[in-house]
Amino acid sequence: MNRKAPKLTFTVVVLSLISGLLAKLWFSREVNWALLLTVGIALVIGAVLWRFEWGRVNSRQVAVVATMSALAAISRVPFAAIMGLQPTTFVVMITGYVFGPQMGFVVGAVAALVSNFFLGQGPWTPWQMFCWGVCGVIAGALARYQKGFNSAIFAIVGGVCGYLFGWVMDFWYWVGFVYPLTWKTFAAAYAASLPADTLHAIGNVVFAMVFGKPFYSILYRFKTRFSVDYIE
Repeated sequence: MNRKAPKLTFTVVVLSLISGLLAKLWFSREVNWALLLTVGIALVIGAVLWRFEWGRVNSRQVAVVATMSALAAISRVPFAAIMGLQPTTFVVMITGYVFGPQMGFVVGAVAALVSNFFLGQGPWTPWQMFCWGVCGVIAGALARYQKGFNSAIFAIVGGVCGYLFGWVMDFWYWVGFVYPLTWKTFAAAYAASLPADTLHAIGNVVFAMVFGKPFYSILYRFKTRFSVDYIE
């Protein structure tokens, strides 16, 4: 199979979308910031997924992505009625912590997409994919400065990610559904979601303290067991 073909197709699609957006901005007096930012987020997600798919991915990595994405997606559904409580964030972060930032982003993005088949797809889906992907990246970056697993530090970062997730989604809500875009409406949008964001952060801390070490031990054992060392 010619590997240059999908790269060329992806490049053409990206350039077409960018050209279309620039043309719309050029001929339109008002900027649709919600559309512009959503397309930008979608391009970022597409670039990461494309890099993962066409990188050096083996069957074990694909199995990890499929398993952890399914677990993250399924864990979200029972808690959907409790606004802000998101076990998905913990699952995505522990995956990124063990398997690296790229795997964390992919699992977060796929988990959001899959879970929304049950909870409802919409213009918010790319933003959720991006937010959970970023949570996986942050956890993967944290692992590079940690030796082993520290539940307290991981829980603190999880709490921060809970607020970060909410703040990004609040920003999308503000530019997409609030008019006019002023500092007053901005503050109102963030204030309205503060309870849910706080519950998300607290939930992340609790999940990390209760399930962090067991999940880390299982995933790390899986990672080391299936790793291959070449001895010359």
